[in-house]
Amino acid sequence: MKNRKTVRIASAAVACATLLALAGCADSDATANQSTSSGAGGGVVPNPDVNGDGKVVIGVLSPGDINDNGYYESFVTSADAFAKEKGWTVIKRGSVPETEALSAARALCQQKVDMIALGASELKDAIPASEEAVCEKTAWYVPSSGNVQQTPRIMLSTDDAAQSILAAGHIAGLLMQERKATKAAFVAGMEVDFNINASKAFKAGVRTVLPDATVTTTYSGDQDDAAKAKEAVQAQMDQGAEVIYPYLGGSTDAATALANTKDLITLTPGTDRCASTNPKFDVSVLYSPGDYFTEALKLFEAGKLELGIEKVWTLGKDPLPAIKLCKENPAVQQKLDAFVKSIADGELDPAAEVERLGK
Repeated sequence: MKNRKTVRIASAAVACATLLALAGCADSDATANQSTSSGAGGGVVPNPDVNGDGKVVIGVLSPGDINDNGYYESFVTSADAFAKEKGWTVIKRGSVPETEALSAARALCQQKVDMIALGASELKDAIPASEEAVCEKTAWYVPSSGNVQQTPRIMLSTDDAAQSILAAGHIAGLLMQERKATKAAFVAGMEVDFNINASKAFKAGVRTVLPDATVTTTYSGDQDDAAKAKEAVQAQMDQGAEVIYPYLGGSTDAATALANTKDLITLTPGTDRCASTNPKFDVSVLYSPGDYFTEALKLFEAGKLELGIEKVWTLGKDPLPAIKLCKENPAVQQKLDAFVKSIADGELDPAAEVERLGK
């Protein structure tokens, strides 16, 4: 979770990345000036069997533990699930040191993979292999964090996190309005930019509905320490918070379970947890890196994956990011849909809203 957020930082420095943030660039329609190619040297990749050997093989390199039950594993799990459905093969390697990124990528290409996907931009030193003969017939998927240079042979994938967290605050405000609640809390781990920017975006979102709402932030000091997270949540509950957004990693469930004891409104930090009953969530805020990768694989399978561009996943235009109510509420859903549409249509500028209402 920590690393995922670090990636989003560059993607938007709230309003920006981090969580908020990123900004600008291309959207799902911004491909008009790109050329079409029958290979992997730029433009649209029309066939997932890029090297023409009769099978589709996806290679995944991750800088972290791909069995961590968190960010790194979620990236690989999504690839495995989609590949199994399509009859594809996934070759994966975790805990790749940055110093070995280039050699690891070359090794995958020697195994005739059709796509190389980097689990995080820490492995950006692998990208030069995309220009080498050994990787000539290979497409590349790379999460962007602002420090990755665009090249003709890679698809950069990013989002404007300010959009999703502002919308998360907006729906929290709508649910608060129904309860006549006035206090919300944002609980994060470390007091660093990606959490600070996220807290501002959430506060701004709540205040798009309730301008006078009290929205406070507590930093537990650790994204994964359950005891510290629970202490932070308890402190907010003692101050009358009626919404808790646990913007955490491994301590998310412990924090949410405590909030559940008082039936507080709760939201997820990135994944769909609406089916969970222990703990339970009222809203799933969806921007998981593994889910973005799955959407890219869908484009790959359909012959629509485009190299040489930065794909900015846009709220309201693309499947992700998205905000999902866990219980049907037509009145709130209608208002949320209108808010999301205003962002997608460019009528509402998330960065400006964060600046205006997030202080």
